[in-house]
Amino acid sequence: MALRPTPALLRSAVLLAAAALALPSCFTDRQNEGQKLYANHCASCHGDQGQGLRRLIPPVAGADYLTKYRADLPCLIRRGQQGPIVVNGVHYNQVMPGHEDLTDSQITNLLNYVQSAWGNKGEKYTIREVSELLDRCQGSDGQ
Repeated sequence: MALRPTPALLRSAVLLAAAALALPSCFTDRQNEGQKLYANHCASCHGDQGQGLRRLIPPVAGADYLTKYRADLPCLIRRGQQGPIVVNGVHYNQVMPGHEDLTDSQITNLLNYVQSAWGNKGEKYTIREVSELLDRCQGSDGQ
C-alpha cells in the first residue's frame, strides 16, 4: 500500500524547497560586505592591505590600537577622529572623516573584517554590541 501525499504535505514541501533555495541568496549580498565596505570607505587612506601611509595615516593591519581601543572603534568609524593618536608607538595627527551613512550592521561587518584581515586576530563584534557602543556617541541608528 503506497502512501499518497496530502495537499497540505505537498504545499509544505514546496514551501520548504523554496525557502531552501532562497536562503543562500539572503546572505549573498552580505557576504564579504566588510571587505567591500573597507575597500569603498577606508582603503584609499589606510591602504588596500591596511598598511597605512608612512607617518601620515596609521595602519590597521597589526595595529595595537584595535585591541587597546576596541570599545571606541564603532564611534570612531561613525563620527571620525581628530587629534593625536598613537598606533604601534608611532604618533599620528590627521583628521579621519566619519561615516554617518553606514548602518550599525555595516559598521559591525566592517569592524569584523578589519579584526580578522591581514593577520589581525581581534575579537569579533555583534550587532548588538556595536549598537550599544554607538549609543555612547549618540551614533546608533538601530539598523
